Amino acid sequence: MSAGVGHAPIVKSLLWPDEMATQLFAAALAVQPALRDAFVELHGDLGAGKTTLVRHLLRALGVQGRVKSPTYAVVEPYELPDLNVWHFDFYRFSDPREWEDAGFRDIFASPGLKLAEWPEKATGFLPRADLVIHLEAMSDDARQVTLTAQTATGVALLQAANHGLPCEGHT
Repeated sequence: MSAGVGHAPIVKSLLWPDEMATQLFAAALAVQPALRDAFVELHGDLGAGKTTLVRHLLRALGVQGRVKSPTYAVVEPYELPDLNVWHFDFYRFSDPREWEDAGFRDIFASPGLKLAEWPEKATGFLPRADLVIHLEAMSDDARQVTLTAQTATGVALLQAANHGLPCEGHT
């Protein structure tokens, strides 16, 4: 799935002052070739903007129609002409083994983009994420965002953060 499993994490911190910044980030991420076969984890409290980011990303990738939150279905698949995308929401999992029982191992072994909200609910079963995005609500509109690249694919995706977005720091 992802090259560079032993890659040292690279962290970037951003401040998104409003939803437009979220949309711009999603558009920049959508054009990254490495996204075609990546696993992205989304962390944050309820209302932090995880699903909003996914919606903007799916729109930027060309998804038409309604973009639903997979809170009840657990996964929403999207088939684009040159890309398969799976949006997971593990919020309702009470036991990480539910991931295995649901047959998600085959999805994660296949090519395409996997986006997972609440991945900590499937700890021990998910593969290592290429990119981890942690969102924290600072106000109704502003978000503090921490991006952590854990693989070579993740490092390539982190380049999206360098496309004219407000940046607080890079370590």
